[in-house]
Amino acid sequence: MLNASRPQLVHHEVCLPGLPAAFDGYRILHLSDLHIDLLPQLVEETRKLVKDVEIDLAILTGDYHARYGQDDLELARPYAEIFGAIRSKDGIVGVLGNHDSAAVADLLSSLGATMLVNETIAIRRQGDEVYFTGTDDVHHYWSPAARRALDAVPRDRLRIALIHTSELAEEASKLGYALYLTGHTHGGQICLPGGIPVITMGMRRAYSAGLWKLGGMIGHTSRGVGASSIPLRFNCPSEIALITLRRP
Repeated sequence: MLNASRPQLVHHEVCLPGLPAAFDGYRILHLSDLHIDLLPQLVEETRKLVKDVEIDLAILTGDYHARYGQDDLELARPYAEIFGAIRSKDGIVGVLGNHDSAAVADLLSSLGATMLVNETIAIRRQGDEVYFTGTDDVHHYWSPAARRALDAVPRDRLRIALIHTSELAEEASKLGYALYLTGHTHGGQICLPGGIPVITMGMRRAYSAGLWKLGGMIGHTSRGVGASSIPLRFNCPSEIALITLRRP
């Protein structure tokens, strides 16, 4: 169990053509798949990892608990503690995963997160702006509204997609998105030596973990903070990613 309850802080620099000058060096903390009820000790481990990291924006890409149908109010205390440790200039933005109900969005909103359900926000710096579009989960709850949300943002702006799975990656790439942040796969959770996943939760292996590229778009799939089904990981440590955006 210890190998599933000690997330690592991993660092990535991502070069995005068209990134406005005011956002050069913008730091995003990407957390996904906390499944906090399966490994409650992750609350303190996550707090310790993020409390001294100064960031511009925290992004959560879904699956806040592991057990379907549980009382969502049980999430209030653990996420209040985690959110309280995050030092983010522009706050916390999240989307839902396949384990999450609409009530989870309401709960996390009450704790201070901006939850995007087929919605877009613009973050502005010194007259420049970057658009962040988040969809509802498209793995269990597919709706044409998710696809429409991606296409509702002006194409002459830099756009970042927040989607629990990589199932809309091709659409986002064709629409000219610069960055696609996702999770769901847990990086495989149980992997062969070298981090080769045995299963990828129905996603393409090329998008199962870490950075990847599709056309002109860069993607990042989190290995996840927590675990699902069983509280174990092999050859696939859990992670929180610190992504720094750079101009070419």
